[in-house]
Amino acid sequence: MYSIGIITASDKGACGERQDVSGAMIKSMLMGLGEVRHYVVVPDEQEMLAQELINMIDNLGIDLVLTTGGTGLGPRDVTPEATLAVIDKIVPGISEAMRAKSLEKTSRAMLSRAVAGIRGRSLIINLPGSPKGVRECLEVALPVLEHGLAILKGEAGECGQE
Repeated sequence: MYSIGIITASDKGACGERQDVSGAMIKSMLMGLGEVRHYVVVPDEQEMLAQELINMIDNLGIDLVLTTGGTGLGPRDVTPEATLAVIDKIVPGISEAMRAKSLEKTSRAMLSRAVAGIRGRSLIINLPGSPKGVRECLEVALPVLEHGLAILKGEAGECGQE
């Protein structure tokens, strides 16, 4: 079982004007993978998002951090920039697969700027802000997360399937 952190990027959520349905959906979808040890709603502020990512991984030792919100084209959408500022390596296949699957449902999926990457031995994945987008994208990533985290933690080595 892995430790999980959830960050919701939402100006309205951070000041109590909106309930965070997407964060709750992430938590329920990952119950079989691990335990959510830290959950926070922060405003769409790049520095605050970056600091929370660093805190979860470097200070709290979280294995998997999922963000929701702030991945679009809006002027306050800065989650990918915050993520890119703190990761050591990008994992493009995760975000590419999520966008590809979402494109089957809507052409607007190509407007997503979500990224995924590694900081130390932890994985960060940006998810959309809508509950529907979270569900669809997490369903794509979920089948590879356990193996990916095992590799990151040094618990598995081979990716080839027999």
